[in-house]
Amino acid sequence: MGRTDIGPPDYKDMLPPVIKKNYGKWKFHETIRPGVLRHVSESGDELYTVRAGSPRLLSIDFVRDICDVADKYCDGYLRFTSRYNIEFMTDKKANVDALIEELKRLGLPVGGTGNAISNIVHTQGWIHCHSAATDASGLVKAIMDELYDYFTSMKLPAYVRIAVACCINMCGAVHCSDLAIVGVHRKPPKVDHEKVLAQCEIPTIIQSCPTGAIRRHPDPNVKSVVVREDLCMYCANCFTVCPAMPLADPEGDGVAIYAGGKVSNARKPPMFSRMVVPYLPNNPPRWPEVVDIIKKIVEVYASNAKKYERMGEWIERIGWEKFFKLTGIPFTEQHIDDFTHAVETYRTTTQFKW
Repeated sequence: MGRTDIGPPDYKDMLPPVIKKNYGKWKFHETIRPGVLRHVSESGDELYTVRAGSPRLLSIDFVRDICDVADKYCDGYLRFTSRYNIEFMTDKKANVDALIEELKRLGLPVGGTGNAISNIVHTQGWIHCHSAATDASGLVKAIMDELYDYFTSMKLPAYVRIAVACCINMCGAVHCSDLAIVGVHRKPPKVDHEKVLAQCEIPTIIQSCPTGAIRRHPDPNVKSVVVREDLCMYCANCFTVCPAMPLADPEGDGVAIYAGGKVSNARKPPMFSRMVVPYLPNNPPRWPEVVDIIKKIVEVYASNAKKYERMGEWIERIGWEKFFKLTGIPFTEQHIDDFTHAVETYRTTTQFKW
């Protein structure tokens, strides 16, 4: 069949020759140093992977630079992981050290493998997303500057995955990450009645609200809508369909911190993360309050967890009471789950862990 432009290309067309040759025949792999993996096949062929941290938003010049590195040391092959790491793959062991030096020259850290913090998966932030309550790239940069040593080493009890979502629509993997930062709005949309009449369709606005918080304006002479604050969950669906209802607010917007999630099936089933800090302010460009609490949680986890124990497993073992005590995070009424169907998540015994 002839080639078409419908659908994605076959992924096998882009695999390095050594991977094509040994597809499905890999015997084992090992982490020989932070950021460097070695795969060995049944035939004895070897594949070396060098993982480097990368920003999510890239310039054309940067893409050209990393492609030049791949051309020089990896026969042109590289790939991006789901957490924006760049992996350079080569079957030549002699290229590994020179490749790492080239990456250092570009200012790219090598690491993120094994018991380390990998790159932070995040959403669009203020750069692209219209419903963002916080930034993504700037916040991630501030956090990783403080956690840099945990990326380039493998001294944590287990690997730690951090995610950032810029609003509660959660385009990032925040619900199942060891640590997560979620942007939160605290004020309802501001309705510009004149612009609603000129730019928006009132039935569409009303139908866009998942909680029924948007109603027609009580004055029949005003062709607009009103928002019931007690029903609004700050999702920005209405702003998506009507630009006359902006939600962003410099005083009301901030972030919440979640902890304890994972996707892995090892030892325990996958776990959802839970809120540990209900609100912290947006203080760009370095977000000191957010960075401090994230670093504190990571350091307490590193000092107290057992080897190979993920953050959620550690918290479950010691109990949430002790987690709050060790980290110094205050427990408030916002931590109490009052969702309608939360009965299954309530602790119904008196067996508290201190």
